[in-house]
Amino acid sequence: MEVAKLIKIPDTEIELNAIRAQGAGGQNVNKVSSAIHLRFHINASSLPDELKEKLRELADRRISTDGVIVIKAQRHRSQEKNRADALERLQFLIVSANVTIKNRTPTRPTRNAKRRRLVSKTQRGELKTLRGKVME
Repeated sequence: MEVAKLIKIPDTEIELNAIRAQGAGGQNVNKVSSAIHLRFHINASSLPDELKEKLRELADRRISTDGVIVIKAQRHRSQEKNRADALERLQFLIVSANVTIKNRTPTRPTRNAKRRRLVSKTQRGELKTLRGKVME
């Protein structure tokens, strides 16, 4: 499975098990194992160490304390669609952990921006004073 341009995960590292789905589906739910239970061991994977650390630090309920990502896919009625959904969700989780957040550099408003703000405030105040009672 290709996660990003440089990051690839071999299929042998992803554990997929078919289980019975919960919820609506009639008798089909009782007979067919259409849901997919995906398990991915972060520590035993071939991901770069930096990415493994970022994944472990994520505050996500799908990641256990042992470093195992568990995804249960049961949105669709077919097993193939649920398998694709589980792999897509794993891919999204890994890509979101790989994103580096750029630090914000604080900026100050320019002198002209301050002047424009004050001018608009005085104009607004003048408009409001004109709304008052007219004295003759």
